[in-house]
Amino acid sequence: MKKLPSLCVTGVLALLPGLTSAAPAVADKADNAFMMICAALVLFMTIPGLALFYGGLLRAKNVLSIFTQITVTFALVCVLWVGYGYSLTFGAGNPFFGNLGWAMLKGISITATMGSIYQYIHVAYQGAFACITVALIVGALAERIRFPAVLIFVVIWLTFSYIPVAHMVWGGGLLGSRGALDFAGGTVVHINAAVAGLVGAYLIGKRVGYGKEAFRPHNLPMVFTGTAILYAGWFGFNAGSAGAASDIAGLAFVNTVVATAGAILSWVGGEWGVRGKPSLLGACSGTISGLVGITPACGFVGVGGALIIGIVCGLAGLWGVTALKRWLRVDDPCDVFGIHGVCGIVGCILTGVFASASLGGVGLAEGVSVGKQLAAQLESIAITLVWSGVAAFIGYKAADIVVGLRVSEEQEREGLDVNSHGENAYNG
Repeated sequence: MKKLPSLCVTGVLALLPGLTSAAPAVADKADNAFMMICAALVLFMTIPGLALFYGGLLRAKNVLSIFTQITVTFALVCVLWVGYGYSLTFGAGNPFFGNLGWAMLKGISITATMGSIYQYIHVAYQGAFACITVALIVGALAERIRFPAVLIFVVIWLTFSYIPVAHMVWGGGLLGSRGALDFAGGTVVHINAAVAGLVGAYLIGKRVGYGKEAFRPHNLPMVFTGTAILYAGWFGFNAGSAGAASDIAGLAFVNTVVATAGAILSWVGGEWGVRGKPSLLGACSGTISGLVGITPACGFVGVGGALIIGIVCGLAGLWGVTALKRWLRVDDPCDVFGIHGVCGIVGCILTGVFASASLGGVGLAEGVSVGKQLAAQLESIAITLVWSGVAAFIGYKAADIVVGLRVSEEQEREGLDVNSHGENAYNG
């Protein structure tokens, strides 16, 4: 990667989140404890956080299906990550992939370090990112996709989209070397997953009755609970991406609080103005919008910049799930693209602006202007959009050929809980 600005103290960058820096190979107990907690928080974001958030948004007859998809894909990604994912992402290689030198974690001793933390902790922390990225996608496919198709798609997409994009940004690959800034996953996680979800939503088609029947969230308290867990876990996601218990981690923590608050207020305010009433669902959606938007920026921008990013992303997310969704004519049940895609893009662009020292950020690399940084950000967004879209298309088509993408209309009307898993969420 390019030389980081002098204001970014060494702690930053021992591991942003995957940067293999030249920091002294001495393990620090405080940093290790901090990163283990952050890894656990990110894992907690997926199970149960994201599962509850998505489950509450769906109809009652499909809530267990999304729980099962998220839980099983979580386990599948964990196995693939240890098998070859970590090595291909963070091993030395070409601009797009690493190598297989660390496959099954061979060659990594228990005392090996990445910066000031043990490498095994880095494996777990980065694996948690891979898990939640894949889990985000299934929200766009909910209520009509065949379970075996989900599993086939996950293997293909993780291998040919998540891993190379993460390597390009964090593993010493193409985008990081060209100066793209992504502190905790604006491109790698949110845009990457959102595009895959959008492609899948188009290929699998709209749910039976969509546009004719009322599809309302079946359990808003569940949505709220999932949102609260995601919010708490996101501090592990963002602050942990500093790779150490450092001043930059503290900056990322505060920026996450401030941006999220700004997004909640702007979403609820916009909804109140347009619809005449503020809603809990709007507050929850605003929370996720702010968290997504600040993710790429949290360790690079000042508090004022974080607040502006949050306010803008709250309004951008509201636009994404209303006007843009209608324009795209897509059935995305959990608004994966409307929130994660739109706010991920907005956050990545604004990172290039507010990272500037003149606007309160930690400063851009030496000799890099805001204009040049914006060009690097736009390039990273464009490459991620195209790369993920192509890989997702291949993954879905392969799954369709092997097992078929979609359940029958009769099964869909009855619900995936009973037909795919033989269970009911609510008996009696």
